[in-house]
Amino acid sequence: MAENLSLYKIFHTVAKTGNISKASKELYISQPGVSKAIHRLEDHLQTVLFTRSSRGVSLTQDGTLLFQYVDSALHALETGEDLLLRNHSLGISQMRIGVSTTLCKYLLLPYLQQYVQQYPHVRLTISCQSTYQTLSLLEEDRIDIGLVGKTQNLKSFSFQPLCPIQDTFVATESYLNNLSLRSGSSDLFSNAAFMMLDEENITRQYVDSAFRKHNIVLENVLEITTMDLLIEFAKIGLGIACVIREFVQNELQTGLLKEVDLGVSFPSRTVGFVFRKSALQLPCVSHFLRLFD
Repeated sequence: MAENLSLYKIFHTVAKTGNISKASKELYISQPGVSKAIHRLEDHLQTVLFTRSSRGVSLTQDGTLLFQYVDSALHALETGEDLLLRNHSLGISQMRIGVSTTLCKYLLLPYLQQYVQQYPHVRLTISCQSTYQTLSLLEEDRIDIGLVGKTQNLKSFSFQPLCPIQDTFVATESYLNNLSLRSGSSDLFSNAAFMMLDEENITRQYVDSAFRKHNIVLENVLEITTMDLLIEFAKIGLGIACVIREFVQNELQTGLLKEVDLGVSFPSRTVGFVFRKSALQLPCVSHFLRLFD
């Protein structure tokens, strides 16, 4: 097929001009060269594509059928070339980002809005995954950059810090009051309903590690799939939720939620961008990271 592309181009030009001589001038190929190319294509397809006369050439039935497809194919190629040139002139490129749903909503979105305003011709692909899944996608070269909580296992990836986050537990005051009335005990670990992310989540693993260091066992754990649901369930008084303090600032300030002191210290963690050093060669990635310098 590849070796016949030039033949199809010559065939297309002859069909449009209806004349070997005119096609020769348009293609900057000698008339014998054009005729030879048409004969080669006819031999390859085992059919006759043109009828010849003193006034020029005209398509046969098979030639007319072939012309429809060749014309469509060449038009598609021209459109693709024009689009590439246009994209390059406008600086259009693609950046693939991996991020959890929570970090995307609370941290990434404001920066994405700013980035899109500055670079409107960059196509963005957002893959919402857990931190570990994001790192796997990065390792497989299926994304260019990821927003994750910093872990010990970043391998050879580069890490650019964005901000610290603080794990905390929150509940409504009414839930805590009702819990005290029901249980008559101040032992929250045994009596309260603790709402947490699933055990594969890095936040859950971090908090569980802190509990183990203090020999604390939670008797009643309700696993919730997303941080948003944790916050919403806490707001309607279903239990004590493990959340990121920075993501419930409004609720804490208005008194809708209050922090619950469990007597356990949770050191702050760092969230940032992880990427291969080679990704910095992509202008879209380097421009994006400059927003966070």
